[in-house]
Amino acid sequence: MADTASFDGGGAARTPDPLLVGTVVWLASELMFFSGLFAAWFTLRGGATEWPPEGVELETARTAAATVVLLASSVTMHLAVAAAHRDERRAATRWIGVTVALGAVFLANQALEYAQASFTIGDHAYGSIFYLMTGFHGLHVLGGLVFLLVVAGVVGGRSRAPAGRTLETAAAYWHFVDVVWVAMFTVVYVIS
Repeated sequence: MADTASFDGGGAARTPDPLLVGTVVWLASELMFFSGLFAAWFTLRGGATEWPPEGVELETARTAAATVVLLASSVTMHLAVAAAHRDERRAATRWIGVTVALGAVFLANQALEYAQASFTIGDHAYGSIFYLMTGFHGLHVLGGLVFLLVVAGVVGGRSRAPAGRTLETAAAYWHFVDVVWVAMFTVVYVIS
């Protein structure tokens, strides 16, 4: 049986990077969670006679603008990682700050939409799954913002440990949240 271990350039066996493995497992579990929400959406939609129900009005144009803002935050997160790899800690911290600000704008739009919605979570199945999907995504964005603020504190603080890998993990999560939102926006706002 062939040996399946990977080797570095000198012939020594390498072990998988624990941070990379943990990040992949974490994001895979998040993918399964959101897949379940999408499955619920399509199951409820498939059984409904009218989808969305009469009287449901979504702020599609404003939410599309908020989606562009969220996508821009992926660009600024990428710039933060690039700055960290160049060991430009102040620049990395600034780009994280811009990312956090853009994420906060996205969440503010979501809060405004909830406040102005013509339906509630208890009105019908559409309301339940709409608030469940977008609410859990919003919680993930909020958690990502807290995570980014902590990382900014570490990167901009006294630590001189390399910041690139830490920011790569934060960026992987942030990009994942953005990609999930693009799918969610498409399903809920565009093709519903």
